[in-house]
Amino acid sequence: MTGGGVIQSIDYAAVAAPLVLALVAGLVLLLDAFLPARPGGARVLGLVTLGGMVAALAVVAVQAAGGGTRRTFCVPASLGGASATIRAAPASCSFVADRFSLVIAAVVLAAGVVVVLLSMTEIATGRDGGPAERGRIPAGEWYFLLLATLTGAVLLPASRDLIMLVVSLELVSLPVFALTALRRHDGRAAEAALKLFLVSVVSTAVTLFGVSLLYGVTGSVHLDRIDAALRTAGDMTGGTGDMARVTVVAIVLVAAGFAFKIAAVPFHFWAGDVYRGAPVPVAALLSVVSKASGFAGLILLLTYALPGKAALWTPGVAVVAALTMTAGNVLAMRQRGAVRLLAWSSVAQSGYILAPLAVYAVAPRAAVGASVAYLVFYAAMNLIAFAVVLLVARLPGGQDLEAYRGLALRSPAAGLSLAFALVCLAGLPPGLAGLFAKIVVFRAVVDGGLGWLALVMAANTVAGLYYYIAWTARLFAPPAAGESRTVPTRAAAGAAVAVTVAVTVVFSVAPQVVLSVSG
Repeated sequence: MTGGGVIQSIDYAAVAAPLVLALVAGLVLLLDAFLPARPGGARVLGLVTLGGMVAALAVVAVQAAGGGTRRTFCVPASLGGASATIRAAPASCSFVADRFSLVIAAVVLAAGVVVVLLSMTEIATGRDGGPAERGRIPAGEWYFLLLATLTGAVLLPASRDLIMLVVSLELVSLPVFALTALRRHDGRAAEAALKLFLVSVVSTAVTLFGVSLLYGVTGSVHLDRIDAALRTAGDMTGGTGDMARVTVVAIVLVAAGFAFKIAAVPFHFWAGDVYRGAPVPVAALLSVVSKASGFAGLILLLTYALPGKAALWTPGVAVVAALTMTAGNVLAMRQRGAVRLLAWSSVAQSGYILAPLAVYAVAPRAAVGASVAYLVFYAAMNLIAFAVVLLVARLPGGQDLEAYRGLALRSPAAGLSLAFALVCLAGLPPGLAGLFAKIVVFRAVVDGGLGWLALVMAANTVAGLYYYIAWTARLFAPPAAGESRTVPTRAAAGAAVAVTVAVTVVFSVAPQVVLSVSG
């Protein structure tokens, strides 16, 4: 400490991945000002963005291989809070690159690579398969906003204080509004962007209110010191009094704010319209990257800042998980459009990811490991479906499920890839990745003593079979009379399908690849 201030050394190796993404985002804006008009300029911007994603993913891989935990933006113990207990705590850090943060970062960056590949197809063709001018998507702005979102998604799981957590979450959310509405003169996209904006504003306000109450109760923004302060306050008051009631309200508000982000019941109503109105790559982004970020933030708050209150929040998580998977499956059964069906399926999958957290008080490590493992499996399976949906959407009427009738016969590669994704999501062989994901979650819930939640999950798994199998059956049904259209071949989207199928096959053959890093 010098001159009344604090001099910190920044560990640039710890923040290398988000730093690479931020620098590439600036480079994309600079190149956009000088590159020629599309399609050549847009292709270069897409390749630069893809290179940035791969570079950031390589950084994360190197950090994971090196082992250990890297910390930066740390404060001395004497600056952590007002109480004597907090002052006695060790130094706390705002950014921590540990196993949890690296796994989530790898998931969002790998998903980002797929989203960039889908974006290269979306920008190269219009909504109806026409030239880029019809799509009216400015490539420079698109890739810049995409990189900004992914920068926030990589920062968020490493955030260990409330301020950085909220800022990272907003960095994930804000660019998505613009991405959703970036297809100009499309009323449905504008409507989706407005709904997403309103939902996000409400959720942010609720989260900030809860965060302010947590800070008011504990006198600290660092997650570890919040936990220490709450434990001390509970010991001193016996868990009663005004302070205890304020803490309960803070936990409810913070959890509700993140429930909006992950589309958990009762904050799920926006998903169908937003996914349907947004460009397909943005729907994929919301379904995987945004969801992974939301769950990362929720897990951090519940298990790093509030583990001492697990007995208080775990029953609520169990109820929300049961309602979310049930509502998502019921609504998915009613859909006749591919993207809307995937939207409500995504809501149901959120319930499965939430379920293990309900047993955190009994088995903390197993609960978090099961949630993260399911998230990794789900990301790979879901991205296959979105990649094929993007290709089929190029056809006239391609948004409707009837457009998939006979797809496996007309375009075997696309049809078989989608069929594999759907049986994986259903948890049926040969989609063993989905089966392993559900087994991990079931085992965690049953071992934690929540038999009723396991029964709800079993019933919902059977319900999910209805629409997954019905869609799969359409793929192998005889095409309609006179229907012989094949799916347009797009190199970038085809590469996205190939990559996601290959990863999911690896997960199906060797699930320990996921289980060993998430456990």
